Amino acid sequence: MLDPVAELDSLIAGLDRDIREPTRLRAVLVPELRRVIEAGHRQAEERLLRDRNGMECAQSLSRLTDAVVRAIHDAVVWRLYPNDNPTTGEQLAVVATGGYGRGTMAPGSDIDLLFLLPYKQTAWSESVVEAMLYVLWDLKLKVGHATRSVEECLREGRADMTIRTALLEARYLFGSRILFEELVTRFDAEVIVGSASEFVEAKLRERDTRVAKAGMSRYLVEPNVKDGKGGLRDLNTLFWIAKYTYRVRDQSELVGAGLFTPEEYALFERCDEFLWRVRCHMHFATKRAEERLSFGLQPRIAERLGYESRGGLSGVERFMKAYFRVAKDVGDLTAIVSAEMEARHAKRTPVLDRWIGKFRDRFRATSVEAEDFWIDHGRVNLRSEDAFERDPVNLIRLFWLADRHNVPIHPDAKRLATRSLRLITPSLRGDEEANRLFLDILTSHNAPEEALREMNEAGVLGRFIPDFGRVVAMMQFNMYHHFTVDEHLLRTVGVLAAIESGRVEETYPLVTRLIHAHHNRLALYVAILLHDIAKGRPEDHSVAGAQIARKLCPRFGLTPAETETVAWLVEHHLLMSMTAQSRDLSDHKTIERFASIVQSLERLKLLTILTVADITAVGPGVWTAWKGTLLRTLYDETEVYLSGGHSEIARTDRVRLIQMSLREQLPDWDSAVFDAYAARHKQAYWLKVDTNRQIKNAQLLRRTEEEGRTSATEVGLDPVRGVTEVTVYSPDHPRLLAIVTGACAAAGANIVDAQIFTTTDGFALDTFVISRAFERDEDELRRMKRITDVIDRALKGEIRIAELVADKHPPTSARAKTFLVAPDVTIDNALSSRETVIEVTGLDRPGLLFDLTSALGALNLNITSAHVATFGERAVDVFYVTDLTGTRVTQPDRQVAIRKSVLQVFAADVAILKAEGLEALVTTPPLRET
Repeated sequence: MLDPVAELDSLIAGLDRDIREPTRLRAVLVPELRRVIEAGHRQAEERLLRDRNGMECAQSLSRLTDAVVRAIHDAVVWRLYPNDNPTTGEQLAVVATGGYGRGTMAPGSDIDLLFLLPYKQTAWSESVVEAMLYVLWDLKLKVGHATRSVEECLREGRADMTIRTALLEARYLFGSRILFEELVTRFDAEVIVGSASEFVEAKLRERDTRVAKAGMSRYLVEPNVKDGKGGLRDLNTLFWIAKYTYRVRDQSELVGAGLFTPEEYALFERCDEFLWRVRCHMHFATKRAEERLSFGLQPRIAERLGYESRGGLSGVERFMKAYFRVAKDVGDLTAIVSAEMEARHAKRTPVLDRWIGKFRDRFRATSVEAEDFWIDHGRVNLRSEDAFERDPVNLIRLFWLADRHNVPIHPDAKRLATRSLRLITPSLRGDEEANRLFLDILTSHNAPEEALREMNEAGVLGRFIPDFGRVVAMMQFNMYHHFTVDEHLLRTVGVLAAIESGRVEETYPLVTRLIHAHHNRLALYVAILLHDIAKGRPEDHSVAGAQIARKLCPRFGLTPAETETVAWLVEHHLLMSMTAQSRDLSDHKTIERFASIVQSLERLKLLTILTVADITAVGPGVWTAWKGTLLRTLYDETEVYLSGGHSEIARTDRVRLIQMSLREQLPDWDSAVFDAYAARHKQAYWLKVDTNRQIKNAQLLRRTEEEGRTSATEVGLDPVRGVTEVTVYSPDHPRLLAIVTGACAAAGANIVDAQIFTTTDGFALDTFVISRAFERDEDELRRMKRITDVIDRALKGEIRIAELVADKHPPTSARAKTFLVAPDVTIDNALSSRETVIEVTGLDRPGLLFDLTSALGALNLNITSAHVATFGERAVDVFYVTDLTGTRVTQPDRQVAIRKSVLQVFAADVAILKAEGLEALVTTPPLRET
């Protein structure tokens, strides 16, 4: 086994004593040092894989770096610039600072060095520092360095909080120890003393800024292990605060200082070790300083850590659940330190809200509240530490009071709640008062999302509802969901509360109206909380979730009718979204089938509200006006059907109202011109396209006609959603869809959504949503100009799209190796009265839509309607087709041929699935013919 210290000592001792030229020294030294570093990293990685100790790995890499820096120093001082009789000014101390100063390093970490001088730099010290840095740079190491006197360190430490933090972790390496001790002594006396409050506030403010940049939630599914919320930097911040405030030298002294109990310190160490283990594996696996735990990296790290599939969860999902639990524990530790800082007056007491006096009076109004709780610095706290022991219902009442009076919970009370989770027994779960208080929290008009999140952070929610506990910190390994399952559920409650309050009426006009027009508010909130509660189980999570709802609702005190409503909503919570996005809403069969499942207007209203909240809570930019229009159309059509009205009459009325609204937005249009324009669009267009898109399309078509052209393209940017829209207007023909999708494929553009329409006079008006490639608008517009130029040329017959696509490299299979999505093709003649519906599910990639439309075109199928939807990495594309005679495809052998041809598009993905031993996922299921 490599001993870097001994090996490097031997190397330096054997250097030619006549070397006096820096270039020659580097030529001899660098190759040997690189060999030792590479061998040391290999040894550290082997030990990490074997022993699974991240902290030991980080410390061993720090010791290796110490040995390398010392060897460089000794070679420079002994060979290049020997100084047997240094003056007072020719003293030099080499000091590790920052992360390196803590004695822990990841393979790709920076080396932070301070070259400490007594008062000013001399020619000798300047030469030594410069020679050392040149060797480090030749080794391709990332070095952060500063050369300062003691006085300069103190002056800059007082002025700059970053430098002050780096000096706080200064660690002596070699050189003048007297100089280093002078720095430490004076730093304590002249910088730290009397400034703890300022430092703590600065560090907490800095943390807020850092977390906001990396992602506010600790449950983002691609977390930043170093800088994200719940990551290593949060633990660093806790130690900095403790070290500065209590003047401890080592984190093991945190217990003696009274900051942590022994159990809490053990948790601190476990979190620290786990995060270092993950970070070191990430650096080793990528051969660079990668800090973002991306989807592509997660399976590799899960495998290196030894996680395997179990209990309905894949290995990567089990690993990420462990990661998010650690992130939550880091959050708990942060709350503990914040409470202790306040208790010891290390940071200023927060300014109390102007309503606190009123809330305190309310608190005193109830004997139960006055007995066990009080307002402590503007927050709910316990009067005695045995409050939970005496009455376990207080574990729920604590959060109920905080929400009821709009005041935060004191960290001490939350800390004690976490330590009292054993009191949440079946008896408490069945307690009528506890369940009443919980439902009050869930359906609160104040901030139910925040109250539930507090319960979840404390561990109370998962213990009170064990089925919820199973999804705490559970991620879904896909690109669609932005948060863990529990975080998504809480955010959905928050969206529902915002809709009910009327704060977002402009964004959600339909459901804002609906939510005040039904009488089943309790059932709706419970269904919202439970709709994904069965995620991660082997069976269908919607069906399993309905079973859980039937078990939980009676415990909560819901009536049998309310229980059945909740169970139905949970079981069918995906129905409306999938129908709206992947079915032809102008086809009466679509509405008829949807209505046959919904069956009542009350269920329709509740399902619409739940669907909107669910989509919105998936992540930023997922909800769009486009989806809102589709859902509104499905709601309107189904409402007419269920109420016994004649849908065609009602539809005509709605189309007329929509056209009148558009007419008001186009005041410069002559009435006759507008009427002629409106007559060109079929009912489906008016019902499925949002107002803004209708305005843009009207202006595009009018401009095109005025310019004497028959085809045009238009590009629109949507930076909020991170997408770009391209609209194509052209005489319709069977290959048009393939031309547009092929142009996008040739440019590497990924189509994630599309709306396809044909006018009554035979023109196509198609809008495609494409994943944005560039951050700057001008770069994205240049890219789209290249794509639209190709479309224009192809429409004129100047180029052949198929040849252009064939010249490009085949799509990479990197995503297929990350996400295993089994391709599937369903052919159904019961979904439409006029066409055969082909639903294709598979792994999304640039060019997929082109390949699919080309395959269908080669089969002589006419695509009358296409519905493109993308859920992260999963594409769900639905085509309404007829054969060349305009009839449905009913022959079994023809359907088999269609299926075989479409599945061939996913041949590369199927090969990867088979290579992974997942042949069962690609077994051909029977055709659905009903």
